[in-house]
Amino acid sequence: MKIINRKFNREYQAIERIEAGIALTGAEVKSVRAGRVSLDDSFVRILGDEAFLINAQIQVYEFARSADYDPKRSRKLLLHKKELLRLRTKMASAGLTLAPVSCYNKGPLIKLEVALVKGRKDIEKRKLEKKRDISRNEKREAKEYMKY
Repeated sequence: MKIINRKFNREYQAIERIEAGIALTGAEVKSVRAGRVSLDDSFVRILGDEAFLINAQIQVYEFARSADYDPKRSRKLLLHKKELLRLRTKMASAGLTLAPVSCYNKGPLIKLEVALVKGRKDIEKRKLEKKRDISRNEKREAKEYMKY
């Protein structure tokens, strides 16, 4: 099971990637294993000495009692102090931010891949899409040419 943030490659340019654990409740773990997670519009913020995943949506597990469950609550990320300190200094000096890339199983654990990123401007996004379209068309034309 691997859930990918679809908007990541369009919105950001990754500089460094880090693997982090997530503090979840039991029902949330079962829901994540079922693939009911959305990382779109989510981000990571460092508050004090802790990192939090904010605005990620984990749907309600259908067999759990969930009277007052908030699917978009902030979830703590499990990182070492050295990693947090290194990330904080890089973010402050270079004007970078943290964004979630994907969520996946690693044995019995649930991990979140977080990246230190630089945001892309609208012009860069358009250039990236244009480059993808051109390469896709070239591959299609080569495939058609090989048929004959």
